[in-house]
Amino acid sequence: MKRQLIIGERIMYCDGQTPLNSAFVARIRGAIPPEQLRHALTKVQAKHPLLKAGVAPGKNGRPHFITNAQITEIPLRITTRKSDEDWQQESAMEWRTPFDMQNGPLCRLVWVRGADISELILVCHHCICDGASVASLLREVLILTDEPDTDLPPYESFGDIKELIPAPYLQNKQLIWKGRKSAVLLWGGLAFLLWRKKTPSKGQDYMVHWKLDKDITAAFVKRCKTEGASVHAALCVAFLRAFQQVKGTEAKNRVITPVDIRRYITNLQPDHLFAYAPTVNLSLNTAAPVTAKSFWVQAYQVKEDLQQKVAELNVFIQLMLGEYLHASVKKLSKLLRVTDGNHDVTLSNMGRLNIPENFRSFEVETIMSPTVAFPWRNPNTLVTTTYKGQMDFTFTSNEHFLPYEQAVAVKEAAMALLVKEAAMVAVL
Repeated sequence: MKRQLIIGERIMYCDGQTPLNSAFVARIRGAIPPEQLRHALTKVQAKHPLLKAGVAPGKNGRPHFITNAQITEIPLRITTRKSDEDWQQESAMEWRTPFDMQNGPLCRLVWVRGADISELILVCHHCICDGASVASLLREVLILTDEPDTDLPPYESFGDIKELIPAPYLQNKQLIWKGRKSAVLLWGGLAFLLWRKKTPSKGQDYMVHWKLDKDITAAFVKRCKTEGASVHAALCVAFLRAFQQVKGTEAKNRVITPVDIRRYITNLQPDHLFAYAPTVNLSLNTAAPVTAKSFWVQAYQVKEDLQQKVAELNVFIQLMLGEYLHASVKKLSKLLRVTDGNHDVTLSNMGRLNIPENFRSFEVETIMSPTVAFPWRNPNTLVTTTYKGQMDFTFTSNEHFLPYEQAVAVKEAAMALLVKEAAMVAVL
């Protein structure tokens, strides 16, 4: 395989030296056979082309994924488990540890090994995977560790972005002209915005992790259905209100939501590695009458807004136009490093995880949502998953942008709202 990184992958690639790693954690109760875990990693690597590739610069300055026969097997690091919090320290260390981008592989596993309980931390560079991809990888590792003979057929990765975009878009002269115009305008605009801008120092990265118990999770989901709102929309309302409560006039009243586009692209299967997710912005309507500012009215409106924006999001146009912007990637990366952005948080709701709970020799006790310490000026990232009927949350940021105490305050304010609304189901 030798192909150029598409625009989303390239932004996640950053400068090729700054770590931008995702860590996904499963807590295991029971025995994990070391030789079978090693075998599982070998089979997973054999399936996915991007796990057998590194990233090398091209003659035109654009980095390429290149399959390298010398790439080693997926590294497995084993450390002794001392407490239930060890996985947090290990995850934070993995955020800071760069991959060998050129020689790969861009994936590794940490086994926090205990006598009865262990954590498996799957770490991937964000340029090869999104949340759905890393969840699929973790599922495969667990299944193969338990059932080594499970068939895991390999697949061919797409070789060019044009393979994902229907011909009518590629041949549309108006889109081609729009792409070229956008490239010029973006480059010039960024050059003006970034003139004499210096990258500020980055504070200490941190995570805040918590879970809702099963009863509250069930009550919250039920209330969302009763009110005709989605879980994601209700979470957006809770956290936007929480940021307003904690940050006051400094709150932006905007949440960024990534959109999984796999359902639109027939060349991509759900278990293929892919790293591009366009985003939409969601806000609360501050101009609405007081009577239209109740929690569930706002949640319903956010749901409707999200549905409309996703419906209007033409994935193929996004992919095509994005390829005209590669000349501005370095400037885009710098912009993300020097500006606060116009949003409070990026919220990724991965929903219910399709990962088995019980295996022959072990049980998945719980799963912690993925964490990513973005190198941007505004790294506020909230990820939530649901497993065994329990919602799990990870919030990552850094001290220079959002002090840890404020992040905890946002979490507590949002959860107080959520628990309050969930508790009203019986009254209704």
